[in-house]
Amino acid sequence: MRSVATVTLLLLASASAYAQAAKPCEALKAEIAQKLEAKSVKSYSLEIMAKDDKEGDAKVVGTCEGGTKKIVYERKAANPSPTPAPAPAPAPTKP
Repeated sequence: MRSVATVTLLLLASASAYAQAAKPCEALKAEIAQKLEAKSVKSYSLEIMAKDDKEGDAKVVGTCEGGTKKIVYERKAANPSPTPAPAPAPAPTKP
């Protein structure tokens, strides 16, 4: 009985790995973007990167193409404040 359960578990694991490997990165990126927009997330970026690339401050939210690539999410500032102009020099006073 144990061997049947083990074989079943291995088949299910390999089937899910195959399904994940078959997913193209652009399709997965579109699904993630759709979920983010459904949660009213506005300012973000999704980027497809090689598995070994450094993501910096971004968060890995998915892998695709058999684990050779990853999709990273980075939140952007909603309304970045413009750089303030330098203050004008004070007018010279006459003695």
